Amino acid sequence: MDNPERGGAAVGPPDQAADSIVRNAIFAGASKFAGAAFTAVLTIFLVRYLGPEEYGVFALAMGIGGLMTVPADLGISVSAARFIAERRGDPDAMATVVADAIRLKIFVTGAASLALLALAGPVANAYDTPDLLWPLRILAIAGFGQSVMIMWATIFEALGRISVYLRVVLAESALEATGSIVIVLLGTGATGAMIGRAAAYSFAAGFGLVLVARTVGRSIRPRRGGHGHARRILGYGSALVIVDGAFMIFGYIDVLLIGAILSVAAVGLFEAAYRLAGLLYFIGLPIRSAVAPRLARGGEGPDREALERTLRYVVLAQGVILAPLIVWAEPLTRIAFGSDYLASAEVLRALAPFALLAAISPLLAGAANYLGAARRRVPIALVTLAVNAAIDVALLKPLGIVAAAIGTDVAYVIYVGAHLHLCRDLVGLRLRRLVPPLAGSLSAAVVMGLVLLAFGTGADLAIPLVVIGGVLGTVAYGAVLLATGQVTREELTAVWRRLRPAPRRGRKPG
Repeated sequence: MDNPERGGAAVGPPDQAADSIVRNAIFAGASKFAGAAFTAVLTIFLVRYLGPEEYGVFALAMGIGGLMTVPADLGISVSAARFIAERRGDPDAMATVVADAIRLKIFVTGAASLALLALAGPVANAYDTPDLLWPLRILAIAGFGQSVMIMWATIFEALGRISVYLRVVLAESALEATGSIVIVLLGTGATGAMIGRAAAYSFAAGFGLVLVARTVGRSIRPRRGGHGHARRILGYGSALVIVDGAFMIFGYIDVLLIGAILSVAAVGLFEAAYRLAGLLYFIGLPIRSAVAPRLARGGEGPDREALERTLRYVVLAQGVILAPLIVWAEPLTRIAFGSDYLASAEVLRALAPFALLAAISPLLAGAANYLGAARRRVPIALVTLAVNAAIDVALLKPLGIVAAAIGTDVAYVIYVGAHLHLCRDLVGLRLRRLVPPLAGSLSAAVVMGLVLLAFGTGADLAIPLVVIGGVLGTVAYGAVLLATGQVTREELTAVWRRLRPAPRRGRKPG
């Protein structure tokens, strides 16, 4: 970057320089891993300590509060990220978009939080669960901080500086996990868990604001009347509201319908399995954060090669989750959640197709958003939600909570398949190139499953055997990919070279 003091075209502090795809993917992965690790610890603690009934109350509150995420954002976060990415390299233009986005965000998110606060009582009465009242009230505060933090995430993603956002994630995750555990141990139950969440997100919202201002390097103070980007942000965000709203409801529709048709305890049993099966979705998020902004229609145009190359690697890697979910559903459920949740094992096994597609989904959705195709995503999202809800309503009573897993699987196949075709139309994505890696991934999963079978499948399978079998199964999975030529030694060497830290270069002060 040119030194502005010498009259160069670039301006702003060094923090504005975008990182490479690999570096962004690494730091995005680190942020997701850190968040997932703390979340896993907290979830396992809450599941075991609270029990199915009280954890069901917590999960139901999270599901109801989660529905406010979309109206609390109105598509502002992703819409702003798209326009920031298109202006990368022009710090002044990016700063004005950020300032207008903050102004919109405070107003919209504040109104949504007040609405949830007012509706907490009627919602608790509707579910005939008085214990929902205070968790929902406190969630209104947590939701404000969480929604603001989501916008910080998309801004750093668009700036190509996910390494900075990692600090926000670490602060929030550590505070939420430790704070919630301490407060719950004091006997506060689901309400205490929500207090810890609210405190952590409130701190993260303020901390993120400081880091955004420092990274942009320009004044991002909202100006009365704005900078002229508000209408553009809300215009593109209007389509994202429908898409994100449908997908958000899709994420909680099973919980809400199970709670209404079956029981709160059944909510806890399903949610535990759904969380475990959906881990690959959170692995796919950092990949989206690193690659999707490269699809923005800026000066260089969409980077189709980056999308195709990344999709191939994701397809090759995501099959590694299939064998453990199918073969070891019982022992994984017992180890993660305890013997009280063994009924969740059947759901975990049924969610294997969803888990297989979970990593690729956020990348395709993010690519479509940065390509400006939010409106074309609307019918896809609505059909996905309708299919899931219809299957749940029709089959929950006769089949139990497994019906929700079936609905999720079918709907997700539709969702991912439609986005693949959408990306083909938008950037010429060559779908045939994904067939060989998919076949190789499934073949490797079969071999891995045979290895896991050799160690047993019972719920009482010892943890050391699970560790050893998991390592050997993963080695077998990789060996099949190498043997079939889906992954070459040259590719592994190239990836290793990219992951190694680059030698530090001296930087002149100023």
